Amino acid sequence: MRKFVNSRAESLQPSGIRKFFDIVQKMDGAISLGVGEPDFVTPWNVRDAAVRYIRLGYTQYTGNRGLSELRELVCRYLKERFSVEYPPERTIITVGASEAIDLAFRATCEPGDEILVPEPSYVSYSPAVILSGGTPVPVKCSAENDFILTPEILERAITPRTKALVLPYPNNPTGAVMTKEQLEAIAPVIKKHDLLVISDEIYAELTYTGRHFSIASLPGMAERTVYVGGFSKAFAMTGWRVGFVCAPQDVDEAMFKIHQYTILCAPNMSQRAAVTALKEGFEDGFSTVSEMRDEYEKRGKFLADSLNGLGLKCFKPKGAFYIFASVEGTGMDGEEFANELLSAQKVAVVPGSAFGAAGKNFIRCSYAASMAQLNDAVSRIEEFLNSIKVKKP
Repeated sequence: MRKFVNSRAESLQPSGIRKFFDIVQKMDGAISLGVGEPDFVTPWNVRDAAVRYIRLGYTQYTGNRGLSELRELVCRYLKERFSVEYPPERTIITVGASEAIDLAFRATCEPGDEILVPEPSYVSYSPAVILSGGTPVPVKCSAENDFILTPEILERAITPRTKALVLPYPNNPTGAVMTKEQLEAIAPVIKKHDLLVISDEIYAELTYTGRHFSIASLPGMAERTVYVGGFSKAFAMTGWRVGFVCAPQDVDEAMFKIHQYTILCAPNMSQRAAVTALKEGFEDGFSTVSEMRDEYEKRGKFLADSLNGLGLKCFKPKGAFYIFASVEGTGMDGEEFANELLSAQKVAVVPGSAFGAAGKNFIRCSYAASMAQLNDAVSRIEEFLNSIKVKKP
């Protein structure tokens, strides 16, 4: 029998995040600091709206681009919260930000195109580029520079085949954030080499250093930026699968065709729940989002201080809800540390290598967990470090 599997798909490695999640699901008494999912429940008003619309019979397809009301609200939201301007007619409501990322690559990648992917970063970027026929090029960002992409690092990575840059800030897994000044510094390099930017800003609301700043708000950047956002993280709506993508006209048209043929539309009731989240968010100043962000910031500070105190060096996260801690002082790499910690103390963390080679000696800890769980996890990690005789600083 001939081989039926696509060689690109066959070459992909399974997700390093899901591996540990699957193990924890079957392990009694385990604490998971692995999967990046809010532990908050979707606000009641949003859930209630979805139930109401289902009872009213809003269970059909919507238009391919999504509900016009939702697209208008998304564009208002981007303008008022982040000074980013795209029109509703160049906005697509997607099945989570993940579909938006996939659309961006499939709409732009040609064989031989190089797509720059700062590392460490989210596990799906490089596989999505490969599946789209492009070539992902890892761009190492260092802990010494708080994992920020600098103009010098970017310039060195560019070749005549470079077509686009993924800009994943606030960053998963490091918690790094790029400031306005840092984005202004790389914008001239992007323009000089005529690059497209795929800016994944799903954690935009979870920024602890002041208001999030988007590269798409800089002069001349919106027309070369694909803006990816969604409701999963800051609105605690992961399972609803509602994201959005805004793009330059030619890219938008290509993405829209792919979306039409493969997805058709995001779920009707989920879109209506998102309408409620934005409408009532505008009315109360997005107070629920602010409350969740403040709680995450408190947890992040606690976990960073605790891990530093145990000798696992990390910086206080500036966004998202992850700590990226070095385990180099234990004599293990991240993979070995994560496996040994899970076996000895039933605490699941993700090896940093899941996010690229630059993360080999790190682990990612998600603090989208209760303070009680974080306290327990820290105690277990301390026991583990004592058992392998790692001295505290």
